[in-house]
Amino acid sequence: MKKVSLAVILSCLVAKTAFSATVSKIEVNGNQRMDAESIRIIANVKLGDNIGETKSNEIAKKLQESGYFSKINVFMSGNTLKINVTEAPIINMVTVEGNDEISTDDLKKEIKTKERSSYSEPTIGADVQRMLTIYQRQGFFGTKIEPKRIELPDNRVNVVYEITEGHPTWITSIDFDGNKIFSDRILRGEILSREHAWWKFMTQFDTFDDDRIQYDGQMLRQFYLRNGYVDFTVKNINGTFTPDRQYYSVVFTVDEGEQYKFGKLTVDNPFDDVSTDILNEEIIVSSGDVYNVDKVEETMNALRSKVADFGYAFINIEPIPTKNDDTKTIDLVFKIQKTNRVYLNSINILGNVRTFDTVIEQIIPMRAGDPFSLQTIEEGRQKLMRTRYFKDVQMVPTRIADSNTMNLDIKVEEQPTGELSGGFGWSNINGFMIDAGITENNFMGRGQIVQIRGSIAEYQKQALFSFTEPYLFGRQLSGGFDVSYTMYDYSSLGSFGYDRDSLTIAGRMGWRLTDHWTQNVRMTAAFDQNYDIQTAGGWQKATLYTIGTNFRYHNLDTNFAQNTHTGVVANLGIAYTGFGGTETYMRYNADVIGMVNFWDDRWQLRSSLDFGYIQPLDGDYVSRVYRYFLGGESLRGFDVAGVGSRNWYHSTYALGGLWKLNGSTQLNFPIFIPDEYQVKGFVFFDYGILGKPPAREDYFAGRPNRIDDNLRTSAGVGIYWNTPMGPMNFSWGWPLKMTEYDREQRFLLSFETQF
Repeated sequence: MKKVSLAVILSCLVAKTAFSATVSKIEVNGNQRMDAESIRIIANVKLGDNIGETKSNEIAKKLQESGYFSKINVFMSGNTLKINVTEAPIINMVTVEGNDEISTDDLKKEIKTKERSSYSEPTIGADVQRMLTIYQRQGFFGTKIEPKRIELPDNRVNVVYEITEGHPTWITSIDFDGNKIFSDRILRGEILSREHAWWKFMTQFDTFDDDRIQYDGQMLRQFYLRNGYVDFTVKNINGTFTPDRQYYSVVFTVDEGEQYKFGKLTVDNPFDDVSTDILNEEIIVSSGDVYNVDKVEETMNALRSKVADFGYAFINIEPIPTKNDDTKTIDLVFKIQKTNRVYLNSINILGNVRTFDTVIEQIIPMRAGDPFSLQTIEEGRQKLMRTRYFKDVQMVPTRIADSNTMNLDIKVEEQPTGELSGGFGWSNINGFMIDAGITENNFMGRGQIVQIRGSIAEYQKQALFSFTEPYLFGRQLSGGFDVSYTMYDYSSLGSFGYDRDSLTIAGRMGWRLTDHWTQNVRMTAAFDQNYDIQTAGGWQKATLYTIGTNFRYHNLDTNFAQNTHTGVVANLGIAYTGFGGTETYMRYNADVIGMVNFWDDRWQLRSSLDFGYIQPLDGDYVSRVYRYFLGGESLRGFDVAGVGSRNWYHSTYALGGLWKLNGSTQLNFPIFIPDEYQVKGFVFFDYGILGKPPAREDYFAGRPNRIDDNLRTSAGVGIYWNTPMGPMNFSWGWPLKMTEYDREQRFLLSFETQF
């Protein structure tokens, strides 16, 4: 056996020697652009090296990795190392074709193949994969990219990436498995992803995105936690593509678990000077309510704000839950960690180049020396943001070492406050309208508002200049003036039957009474030219001097996702017109609007009531152009000024009334169109009474006019669409109670837009 083993070893050594040799000469063939010495340097070979099959392969690999060659052959011929190469073509031009959804510039940023570089199949393959990744991030999983090589003279080529985008990978179905409490329809509404349909041309999130699908799973968990299902889990998310990867369907497999309710709720209060009873009032849930993780967070925020009002800043609150599986309840202890009372040492305003410090100081509610309050600071930030002077506002508190005080830095980032706006619209009362305007909301950095605006409509034209000082005399007192010129071309519109040109100059002042109540006082001088088709004498001059005050109540909570409101808005006003003008009367007005949302804020009940009364003084006559009219948008189903008393001869035109009472009750509800389109249906019931005109209107040319103050009612249906261009209202109304001389208008359309 030893003799045999020795023979094998000797034969292997002989074989190894036969396939390796010492290089005495290096010969390079086939190169055109690159000299032989550069190729030898890339190959890392020199005379005297011992070259065998393994070394030859290493040399070939190094040359291949350089990217300069398309074919390489390395071998020993005696003591000569022969390196035969075919140089790769030089790329003359790289182009991308067929791309519409993603720009060429964005795609070329990912392409490593460059002009005047060597042609490389692996590099081109990597380019294709990188571009496909970009398309997949945009939801185009069915995209195909085919690289083309176009031969040119002198061993040059053009590279063309031909792209077939197709359509995005649409989500055709979103289903759920294991859900028994909530339907598939409800769960689809709680996630971002949406099912695609051809008619949902404005739907977002209907294309496949793996990160969004995973986030949908988190949104489902949050939804169940808001409804008491604390053990809810998403067991699996199973998605499948069609073979062409143009469509995608997904199934969420869930385990809902049992519903839990709040058990015992307590506050662990470490502060002797803060009443525990007061803190208990901040708990916004009660024992027996369905457990809701959002309500827990809201309670913690409310407790922080309340404790901060006593000067204790930066407190931590830890909710300590105890889960009771037998009673399906969760006890919670809101444990507050004790801190010391903190005061504001100084308030520093940073970043404002244009806006005066005094303007910002007037807006914020805190001052140096006040107890530190997170709620007050956030209130100040919100007020500054609502001015629209700033792109961003940051409140940065800094604790002063070894003290119970801190500094507050208000860092603002200013933004342009001028607005150049335009719009167009249409309504029954004004017809087609175009308007344009310039507004500066922070004039000269002083917070003043200056506006110039003009509009041209089929029946009305207006030019306006307005100035407002929001902090008159450095106080929470707004003041300003308005100058406008308006032309009303109503002689051919519905039942008005008059034209009016009015130059109005007004001064105003307003202030806040409470958080919800404001008051303003307004003085107005109007210089009019009136043409009433029912009055002889042609154009008549009129001068009106008016002083009045108005009280406004505003208390609304808004659901911005559904564009619905809950709350009350009301106005109460009184004005005197006289002071030697051509008209002398008192005008009283009151209106109130109440709104309530229900069923996930997707439904809304809205009710309004509007009252107005003109009281002539000293028996003076009130011209028809200054009276009340009803119809159109104020009483749907009837024409503009289409109800009330009428002249027997000029039967087309309404006489108007010295008082009015009208209202509406409307139910807004979702329809089959997805919520993101903000399309709502509604049904309504309108009613109104228009009072009688002055007594001298009882007769005309010796014959009695048609005088009444009877109730009118109507009902109808409609559609509201908050389009990207602006809101549109379509309504169809049918009079229920009317007189023979009333004028109907079944269809009503109004829309407006800004650009």
